[in-house]
Amino acid sequence: MRSLPVADPGAPDARSPFRYLCWVARNQAGHLLIGAGYATLWWLAMALVPMVMGRGIDAVRTKDTSALLTWGLVLLVLGAVQAAAGILRHRMAVYNWLAGAYRTVQVTVRQATRLGATLPKRMSTGEVVSVGNSDIAHIGNAMDILLRGSGSVVAVVAVTVILIGTSLPLGLTVLVGVPAMALAVTPLLRPLNRRQHAHRDLSGELSTRAADIVAGLRVLRGIGGEQVFADRYVTESQRVRRAGVKVASVESLLEGAQILLPGLLIAAVTWLGATFATRGEITIGQLVAFYGYAAFLITPLRTLIEAADKLTKGHVAARRVVRILSLEPEVDGGAATSPGGLLRDVASGVAVRPGTFTALAAATPEDAIVIADRLGRYRDGDVDFGDVPLNTLPIAEVRRRILVADNDAALFAGTLREELDVAGTASDDDLADALYAACATDIVDALPDGLDGHVAESGREFSGGQRQRLRLTRALLSDPEVLILVEPTSAVDAHTEARIADRLAKARAGRTTLVCTTSPLVLDRTDHVIYVEGGVVRAQGTHRELLATAPAYAAVVTRGES
Repeated sequence: MRSLPVADPGAPDARSPFRYLCWVARNQAGHLLIGAGYATLWWLAMALVPMVMGRGIDAVRTKDTSALLTWGLVLLVLGAVQAAAGILRHRMAVYNWLAGAYRTVQVTVRQATRLGATLPKRMSTGEVVSVGNSDIAHIGNAMDILLRGSGSVVAVVAVTVILIGTSLPLGLTVLVGVPAMALAVTPLLRPLNRRQHAHRDLSGELSTRAADIVAGLRVLRGIGGEQVFADRYVTESQRVRRAGVKVASVESLLEGAQILLPGLLIAAVTWLGATFATRGEITIGQLVAFYGYAAFLITPLRTLIEAADKLTKGHVAARRVVRILSLEPEVDGGAATSPGGLLRDVASGVAVRPGTFTALAAATPEDAIVIADRLGRYRDGDVDFGDVPLNTLPIAEVRRRILVADNDAALFAGTLREELDVAGTASDDDLADALYAACATDIVDALPDGLDGHVAESGREFSGGQRQRLRLTRALLSDPEVLILVEPTSAVDAHTEARIADRLAKARAGRTTLVCTTSPLVLDRTDHVIYVEGGVVRAQGTHRELLATAPAYAAVVTRGES
């Protein structure tokens, strides 16, 4: 049994949509060739049936029993070959469809991981979602149609050769008619490509609008803005509908052409064959064969037109994939190494001492977020890790050693155990310790199946405070060298917050931890507090020292209360 997806999808060729499709095809060339071979055998078995039937009819007319039995046996063999080849062709078609789709998913997900925070800044949610919703299917279809398309070409050529061998005018009619039919369809492909691309873009924008409405529904209700956004959604959905109608208008012409053009060619072949039969230039069996070819040719000719349609859609889909693959992350890394040590943000002066539980209190919360992003290499900046600039370390190493956990981190669908232990290496004791430190044990106890209970997408069944504690549990289980937490207790009550602060200090004892917060309950339990105002450090010390010596700090953390 073939395994999908492959372990390593390879480095995609993202120079153009056509080159990307060629890259996908090259990576599964062996299976495409095998599938094309099965498809060719399948088509040829069908193509030879009319000829064999014609020979059998002539044997009946001449009362040649031996020839009749021979051609009857050949017809039986062709049926068996057609059935076997059809099954194998279909299996290979499904495999190649899945291989092309999975490979696209792998390279786009890998690129999304590489881009990190850059992706949502450069592309809307809807555009990214559209790749997974429809584009991978079109790329899979493009791989699938290569099998039947190549086989149909061979079938048309074989029929043409047979017809030329029987009647030169009939063979020339097919030989000239097929290219003429292809040329007649070509003018439809360019507007179809253009309209499909426009429809894809509008669909992506509509998906983004829907995501924004759902994400901000509670806020919209609070300010009475539901109807405004609903009206905007209706307007944009109508634009998508009109674009879809434009695509359908061209597709309907293409569908009609799949019937009309082969039908005209078949009518011409049939008329010529009947004319020759009445003149005695061909036998009755050959006339029946010509009628059989007339009916048979409709299918491969329609397949060729279908191939043009699916390859066009695949090209449009590949264009969006290439757009994602062509993006470069705002931050990158080098090949240096660092033994670790002091983590220092030069611009602000924030220095996180190794092995300490440090707090960053900012007069403006956005300043703390910016500094945390720089320290975690999610934003470009002059940061040192020990004696080595952070931007010279490989990104993968930075992500492994420094973890920034904020309240935007998503909870995915699956079991709670898998959600918390993303690496799959934690023991039950490790999970229990992390849950205890985050005061999340009660959440697990409330689930009928405990850690094996199912979590819905985004953790919808949990409250905001519960989701926050689960995120903290997941961050603690990762056990990074440096853990940066952004407002980890903002959604919990004061009693729970105090317990988390106590347990967090003990759980991270001896390891570097930075908590961005202005909560006095957390600040009072840290080893060192850094106060930032205007983007730079204004004071440092313990929480109690700063309350006594830094009035601005005291005003921020006590919310102006005396």
